[in-house]
Amino acid sequence: MTTTTKYIFVTGGVTSSLGKGIIAASLAKLLQSQGYRVTIQKLDPYINVDPGTLNPYEHGECYVTDDGAETDLDLGHYERFLNTPTSQANNVTTGRIYQSVIEKERRGEFLGKTVQVIPHITDEIKERIQILGKSGDYDIVITEIGGTVGDIESLPYVEAVRQLRWDLGDNNGLVIHLTLVPYLSAAGELKTKPTQHSVKTLMESGVQADILVCRTEHNLPKDLRRKLALFCNVREEAIIQSIDASTIYDVPNLMLEEGLDKVVLKKLNLNSSVPDLTRWNEFLQRHKNPTTEITIGLIGKYVELQDSYKSILEAFIHAGAENEVKVNVEPIHSEYINADNAKLKLAHLNGVLVAPGFGERGIEGKIDAVRYVRENNIPFLGICLGMQMAVIEFSRNVLGIADANSTEMDSNTPNPVISIMEEQKNITDMGGTMRLGSWECTLTENSIAKKVYGSEIIEERHRHRYEFNSDFRKQIEAAGMVATGVNPKTNLVEIVEVPTHPWFVGVQYHPEYKSTVKNPHPLFVAFVKAALENKKK
Repeated sequence: MTTTTKYIFVTGGVTSSLGKGIIAASLAKLLQSQGYRVTIQKLDPYINVDPGTLNPYEHGECYVTDDGAETDLDLGHYERFLNTPTSQANNVTTGRIYQSVIEKERRGEFLGKTVQVIPHITDEIKERIQILGKSGDYDIVITEIGGTVGDIESLPYVEAVRQLRWDLGDNNGLVIHLTLVPYLSAAGELKTKPTQHSVKTLMESGVQADILVCRTEHNLPKDLRRKLALFCNVREEAIIQSIDASTIYDVPNLMLEEGLDKVVLKKLNLNSSVPDLTRWNEFLQRHKNPTTEITIGLIGKYVELQDSYKSILEAFIHAGAENEVKVNVEPIHSEYINADNAKLKLAHLNGVLVAPGFGERGIEGKIDAVRYVRENNIPFLGICLGMQMAVIEFSRNVLGIADANSTEMDSNTPNPVISIMEEQKNITDMGGTMRLGSWECTLTENSIAKKVYGSEIIEERHRHRYEFNSDFRKQIEAAGMVATGVNPKTNLVEIVEVPTHPWFVGVQYHPEYKSTVKNPHPLFVAFVKAALENKKK
């Protein structure tokens, strides 16, 4: 098999959550900065077809691409680091693999053969891995394999990698194995045995790691690197230290110091040059040297797990650096906010973001939070459900419609200011059926949104079933909440503002998905700026 695209596979061992996604994104950044066209994909071993139906406590946030794929949150890291959009092809799950193979079997494509994990499932995996490579758009495709080597559910993926490396031939593919080198304080030393066992487990599946990236809290001495190289059958130059960093945005520079990009390019028989990280390091400089700081409250329902709002937190880092401000995000659980304690919980904040979410729990707390910030002129940004809560709060407390609600919370509400979309009413399947992906929005002159974006038409990513009910639009606008962004095809309201308030914006879409290091999202940049001005006052 001849190919012009090179393939890099990233596996993990010893324990989960070592940061395969960050290592993959950092390597991709270094390769991209040398002129190579790079993309990253994630193979997830769970049987869900996509993470769209997963509770955020289970899996962190569900990330959405322009083409409407509900994907793993690691795709957010890929986009934030590379500043290039991902797609449906960048995230594959076991559920999707099996679904595709079973559909082919039902259509009779296997001509009476017994359908088995090898070759049918592994062939499907190999096909999915190569979709991006065969597009002609990329020089290098990095494939991150979720889970940990040795997991039963990961075995078909590791087997597919074994076969594909054979198919690709020399210099067209390599395996990076991310592992843990723990420090035992009682013994006062770093231990290599877990890594040795992990590499051995990988080799039992027929895959030899070319590069070991070792997560560690302490620097790896030369003799320990030599020992790992000897016992793991890896060249000493390919033992890469990944020491704990103060921010994930340090990792590309740390990998550059370790020479990860050089080892990779040498193995792939590609030319190596000095990566141009000028823009990246300018961002880092601003991020690490803020001139002041602000505190923004994040009102949500899943605040116990930071990954539930990963893209929002990262968007604040990008916007903070752009404003040379440190943004302290204070997570506040909406279940514990009410009219009586709202002042105690919110008065000290410079700005408040009411986060996306689903379901009835914690809703009244979000509404009470919106009321407090609206009445006390605290800058407000509502995203998706947060925007809907702003509409309900305004309808109740300004229009005087005491029972205004969303049909998501009360299907029989007499005043559904937020209602299920018409095309959603007959849908019974939960997965992949929401309004998803990138949609156009036309902005109103002299609105905050128009000033922020600097253009009349924008495109933003969506993930929702319920929308602003246009039957109430005239009434709500007459009372002082204005629709300043509307979808030109469906006429559905995308953005609401309160012009009498210093900075009050609710958006039906998810701006956080499009914020990157290179292009911080303008809405977050403006919101942080408004919060800073509020602090100065």
